[in-house]
Amino acid sequence: MSDKVRPYLYYDTAVSICSTCLRRVDAKIVFEDGAVYMLKDCPRHGHERVLMSDDVDWYRRTREVFLKTPEQPNHFNTPMRWGCPYDCGLCPSHEQHSCLTLIEVTDHCNLSCPICYAGSGPHREGWRPLEQIERMLDLLVRNEREPDVVQISGGEPTLHPEFFAILDAARRRPIRHLMLNTNGIRIAREEGFAEKLAAYQPGFELYLQFDSLEREPLMRLRGADLRSVREQAIAKLDALNLSTTLVVTLQRGVNDGEIGRILEYAAEHRCVRGVTFQPIQQAGRTERFDPATDRLTVSEVRRRILEQFPVFKPADVMPVPCHPDSLAMAYALRMEGGLVPLTGMIDPQVIIDGGRNTIVYEQDGALHQQLFKLLATNHSPESAAQTLKDLLCCLPRVAVPEGFGYDRVFRVIVMQFIDAHSFDLRSIKKCCVHIVHPDAKRIIPFDTYNLFYRDQLETDVLAPIRAGIEAAGEAH
Repeated sequence: MSDKVRPYLYYDTAVSICSTCLRRVDAKIVFEDGAVYMLKDCPRHGHERVLMSDDVDWYRRTREVFLKTPEQPNHFNTPMRWGCPYDCGLCPSHEQHSCLTLIEVTDHCNLSCPICYAGSGPHREGWRPLEQIERMLDLLVRNEREPDVVQISGGEPTLHPEFFAILDAARRRPIRHLMLNTNGIRIAREEGFAEKLAAYQPGFELYLQFDSLEREPLMRLRGADLRSVREQAIAKLDALNLSTTLVVTLQRGVNDGEIGRILEYAAEHRCVRGVTFQPIQQAGRTERFDPATDRLTVSEVRRRILEQFPVFKPADVMPVPCHPDSLAMAYALRMEGGLVPLTGMIDPQVIIDGGRNTIVYEQDGALHQQLFKLLATNHSPESAAQTLKDLLCCLPRVAVPEGFGYDRVFRVIVMQFIDAHSFDLRSIKKCCVHIVHPDAKRIIPFDTYNLFYRDQLETDVLAPIRAGIEAAGEAH
């Protein structure tokens, strides 16, 4: 036997991009020392080694077990010409419709966050006219008919001079669940503002920036000590019971040790419906980091949830089938004695293919379909609450709480965005978090938008790549 043995176990080939020139390169996925790495080589810029997961078993489950039949949009918006990811979007090569869609209404912000993927800040003073925003909304409705979850985002969207007219425009359209992505400053400081927001319930939720309970991480991530702002905002939202998701941008060594404390804090506040953890995507103003050692992957965030918040067990935090590479989710119920995890009670195979399950007492095809929809992001949070209510009587140890509603649901989501380092074409095609382009003609996966389509990137970065493809005669 040869003594020339690779230091890893080869798993698969991949198509990626060079993190320097952003051109497509060949890559391979390997298992080494219990972790998953992507190895890729660019003829111009050399070798890259990227950590994809710190858990081989978790990675294989996302690839081999949690496979959901793709759901296409009602319309595609662009033809296939230069090849993925240079045709966004959505082009017919994309495998998943828009589960969650962002509409950015301004680049202006009252913070200059060091980690802002959009490069927003006080120096960017423009905002999109209401007429343009309405066209963006109409495009989304054309694509989806009844969009599941739409986020009004920015910059800081509450600074838009026609902010409430934007919410009204969204409300006039058949959007199942509307979210506002905000840093909470206006909620905290302006009397009556939270009350105006509460009038948009039901089917309305805040996506509230909430990165840390400590000063130093906030200074590092946001450039400001926002603790008092968060306390004031949460106090007002609690008083109104206005549905709120806390959004935590995670950076290794900065705030990843606070995951358990933040979950405890969230569970104590009645307005909080859950927490979303988002590892930093290397885009915009984000500082460069070593892709082989400094990445926080979905599997690692999941492990830290289990370690720091033992309410959840391993079976309770599972991949989301529509994009299992990038999304994990846990559902729980708020009961008198605390949170009762729900997802661990469900055999994943029931979700995937409707197979028989000893803990499900009603062997009904509709029940299987409900379970599947419950754990997909293309299901609005409030309708998920109704699904849960329908299912509770079918699951052991859980009785239907009196007055059960959305405020009894507590969900935890890990959402990792793909950047130039971790780019895997197979996974990109399954992205279900999208953003409406300001031209109101295209809907683009969030991951590729920040790589190729934001601001001047399409002219400065993407146009030369497309020209090279044309010159080589490789365009469709």
